Amino acid sequence: MQRIRPENWYSVRRLQDDVTYICEPYIQEFYRCNIWHVRGRDRDMLVDSGMGVVSLREWVPLVSERDLIAVASHTHFDHIGCHHEFECRAVHSAEADILAHPTRSNTLADPYVTDEIFDALPPEPYCSKCYGVRKAPATRILSDGDLIDLGDRSFEVIHTPGHSPGGIALYEKVTQILFSGDILYDGHLIEDTYHSNAADYTASMERLLTLPVRVVHGGHFPSFDGDRYRQLILKWLDDKHKNI
Repeated sequence: MQRIRPENWYSVRRLQDDVTYICEPYIQEFYRCNIWHVRGRDRDMLVDSGMGVVSLREWVPLVSERDLIAVASHTHFDHIGCHHEFECRAVHSAEADILAHPTRSNTLADPYVTDEIFDALPPEPYCSKCYGVRKAPATRILSDGDLIDLGDRSFEVIHTPGHSPGGIALYEKVTQILFSGDILYDGHLIEDTYHSNAADYTASMERLLTLPVRVVHGGHFPSFDGDRYRQLILKWLDDKHKNI
């Protein structure tokens, strides 16, 4: 399989609201984490950091220009691979131990990380069988209701267990922007990992439905508006009720 040069590994696109979308386009879409950079007055925020197969700090200058807090929406391999590159790292308390002591199993690298999840491989010496997330102990432990203050903007931490026990969404009340992580995106949702919980998932969806949301930047797949947000949640909940 073809290998990609490190300078070509990432794709970067500026969006509205001082949000920048960063992704690894050679990872197949289902496994490709959305990395979100948010500009603030006093510091910036990074929501998730990709697989970590190519240095984010070295090849995406945007993330090292200013003081930055790297937030983990949760601790699966595709979301925390470059967290060790940042001095300030935040994660919900329920998954702090995984960020500090990642293994192939507790980050789901096993069984998902194989050459088959790539359309083209990262540069050498990358090896799928050797892949593992590096330790990145949190410098800030998050709880539901905490605020991440960027100076002129503030994001509320919303604990959204279900996909994983320490999953979080980040909500900016003024702009009605939601970074939803993997609890909700416009694609097939994963509800059966080793630490997923069906009852928690339903409670998290019901809670999210109460939020006035204008735009959603999820953990995977394209962003969408508030109408689609409500449609996705209501359909998900309706399907669950039909299966009871």
